[in-house]
Amino acid sequence: MEAAAAAAGVQLGTSKPQIATQAEMAEARVPLAYRDQCAHLLIPLNKCRVAEFYLPWKCEPERHAYEKCQYELVMERMLQMQKIREAQEAKVKGGASIGLIPATAKLA
Repeated sequence: MEAAAAAAGVQLGTSKPQIATQAEMAEARVPLAYRDQCAHLLIPLNKCRVAEFYLPWKCEPERHAYEKCQYELVMERMLQMQKIREAQEAKVKGGASIGLIPATAKLA
């Protein structure tokens, strides 16, 4: 994957910085699978969930912020993958490709 990304001129990874430290995530018992660039939003969300007995309507602002961060990460990865695929297809045959992201999507 890295070779294809380098050939396409796409930098892998995300543009979002890692805000929460490993020590903070370990202290908050964030599972390893969730220790990404949105973990700093997951920590207060989980604290709110515990304090409010996991009632879904109690922590809506925290949940919305966390889900928005996750969505932006997914969209960024999809855009990177689309660029890699387009570069590979252009190298192979130069044909038109079907994009993963609709043209109407607003990407930051």
